[in-house]
Amino acid sequence: MTGALAVVLALLAGATLAWGWFEAGWLRTRVLDVEIAGLPPSLDGLRLAHLSDFHLGPPSRGSVAVRRAVDWVAAREPDLVCVTGDLVSHPRGEQRLRDLLGRLGRAYVVLGNHDVAVTRDPFSRNAELADLAELAVLLRDEAVTVELAGTAVQLIGVDAVSYPRGEARPWAIADPDAALRVLLCHFPGIARRAPARAFDLVLSGHLHGGQICLPLPGGRRITLAHPRAAYVSGLYETPAGPMHVSPGLGTTFVPFRFFARPEATELVLRSARVHEAPRSRE
Repeated sequence: MTGALAVVLALLAGATLAWGWFEAGWLRTRVLDVEIAGLPPSLDGLRLAHLSDFHLGPPSRGSVAVRRAVDWVAAREPDLVCVTGDLVSHPRGEQRLRDLLGRLGRAYVVLGNHDVAVTRDPFSRNAELADLAELAVLLRDEAVTVELAGTAVQLIGVDAVSYPRGEARPWAIADPDAALRVLLCHFPGIARRAPARAFDLVLSGHLHGGQICLPLPGGRRITLAHPRAAYVSGLYETPAGPMHVSPGLGTTFVPFRFFARPEATELVLRSARVHEAPRSRE
């Protein structure tokens, strides 16, 4: 019996790891309506692609998810493309990143902690990503204003070095006259630091939807790496403004995902309507 049990347990362990490897590349694509209070009529229906956490470099089926996500976004041609950090986890992923960014048009990008080697992951090595000007707009505690449908939209990016030090103050460079203020920050915790209603939309990532999760009845999950995190993945109403936390695309520490599929998300901005919840469609 002991030998038979050992075989069963070995097969179960192998099947579990095989599933985690498979899920790491099993991309979900989602279109999510986001209601924005005071959104100008000219921006109603604006489509914003949100990608995060590529973690290119180490062996992982996350690289498959990244490629498929870029294919999906490129085919849909959204009005804006935003990428919220952790682009590479090893220098060997840098050329792959440049090839993928080149297919996204003029994406707006912030770095994450892996990009600047602020991580406990022993397999992670930072790459030189400062020179992305030909491929994307890299925002490091900076803001840019773009015109969409004749309307000024401000994009503000938080640097992955200043944020952990407590030095980032993106609200100080927010333009109160901009019709729409969108904050890009790799870390969801920015929503607890920012003044109330400082931004019209906050985009972040970092937690990979938990990456390794245990399912519970009622659709709930325990995120093993971040069991107490308030913002893990999806759309939240926060004091700073509506925030979308991307489940991300890659993996870190281990090349597996369990009950936390990688996701590419398109956010469709809508004027706020009374008594209507955000709608999701896959």
